[in-house]
Amino acid sequence: MSDSKREPAPGSTTGAGAPAPSDRNSLTIGSDGPILLHDVHFLEQMAHFNREKVPERQPHAKGAGAFGVFETTEDVSAYTKAALFQPGCKTEMLARFSTVAGEAGSPDTWRDVRGFSLKFYTSEGNYDLVGNNTPVFFVRDPMKFPHFIRSQKRLPDSGLRDNHMQWDFWTLNPETAHQVTYLMGDRGLPRSWRHMNGYGSHTYMWVNGRGERFWVKYHFHTQQGMESFTNAQAMEMAGRDADYHRRDLFEAIARGDCPSWVLSVQVMPYDDAKAYRINPFDLTKTWSHRDYPLIKVGTMTLNHNPDNFFAEIEQAAFSPGSIVPGIGLSPDKMLLGRAFAYNDAQRNRIGTNFHQLPVNRPRVPMNSYMFDGQMAYEHTGNQPVYAPNSGGRSWADSTGRMEDGWEADGEMLRSAYALRADDDDFSQPGALVREVFDDAQRDRLVETVAGSLLGGVRSPVLERAFEYWKNVDAEIGRRIEEKVRSGSAPEPASGMSEA
Repeated sequence: MSDSKREPAPGSTTGAGAPAPSDRNSLTIGSDGPILLHDVHFLEQMAHFNREKVPERQPHAKGAGAFGVFETTEDVSAYTKAALFQPGCKTEMLARFSTVAGEAGSPDTWRDVRGFSLKFYTSEGNYDLVGNNTPVFFVRDPMKFPHFIRSQKRLPDSGLRDNHMQWDFWTLNPETAHQVTYLMGDRGLPRSWRHMNGYGSHTYMWVNGRGERFWVKYHFHTQQGMESFTNAQAMEMAGRDADYHRRDLFEAIARGDCPSWVLSVQVMPYDDAKAYRINPFDLTKTWSHRDYPLIKVGTMTLNHNPDNFFAEIEQAAFSPGSIVPGIGLSPDKMLLGRAFAYNDAQRNRIGTNFHQLPVNRPRVPMNSYMFDGQMAYEHTGNQPVYAPNSGGRSWADSTGRMEDGWEADGEMLRSAYALRADDDDFSQPGALVREVFDDAQRDRLVETVAGSLLGGVRSPVLERAFEYWKNVDAEIGRRIEEKVRSGSAPEPASGMSEA
């Protein structure tokens, strides 16, 4: 035992040793309101999490990307005034694809959610859309995010990934069921980045030229067709070519086989959100396409490989807080937490002035009052560095109602979202299994989950996992338990453990 090891306090504490207020819920105005800046515990947890590992990204460390163009082919000006979404507009952009849990040297084909991050160099500044190849996520409160990522990483003693740790977190947080169902299904093993969809996942706000507000969800559908590996194929490829997805994208673009995706959005009128049967800002839920059908926007095409991987991909910095006029955030707690955390992580990973790097720099003139710091290159000479000033340098001073804001009223509290009529954690993953998956996909789901549970998952987590899947679907849960109890499941799914 090292001298630095101390016995833990009976309850969790802040870094200063005071009792922690909550490790599950961030501080908001009312149960559905915005997160507050003076939630010091959340900010300290997230700021520390952003600095846990140096220098690779914490999640999404293994990835690659390419440049391209987004062309708006339809007229959605009734919903947003954002310049990049006006008819006929062509916008240069960057896409980065990644795995979530694996380190920078991990195989591309391990079972995992895939990151789908986009940077649009618009005429109004950079717009970043940070998403995944699934329309939902594991948790809905950012206070849980560091805990979730750590549960997918490595044990503190052996340094090995551990199925027991993963399932312990998932089964103690049933809101994960929807995303875990996607993860254990075919989308957890895409054949290539070119053959998977991408989603903004979060709910965002659009504002049109008349100041009317709408809630939107982004869907990028691959034009190459959806294709997936089996567990066996993914495991074989992990041993044969750990960089298979990176190589596939680079070589496809190099030979002129440029991949494309069609962007469509679901649009919800602003007032609909107040009474919709599920919380439309809950990141673990999807909106019914019958209620809000897809509206086509345009096409994204990747047509240019990076000239220098480190400078243009590794140093690329994305944040959902990078928005432009006509686009806003929403009361989604995870989105609000990420709007702070992503750029804070980049300040730690790349440096204070990461936004000055060519890959991150907007293509429009800048007049920022952020100055100095490590590696400052661009500057404003001897102009005033404060606002307001009498030196002739302009500053921003808007007041009053925010056109991309929303109303919130209530006392400050720590709480989960207020439940609505259809707000439960298992209905949507159950529908995914019964109504979207076919028989072959259900069979593969059972094999994958059972294999993962046999990879070292112990009581009482094992019994909780059986109940977790029975809550998703009784028959699927029964089949999973039967396979595990009989020991007839295959080896653990590729990448889910070191076993």
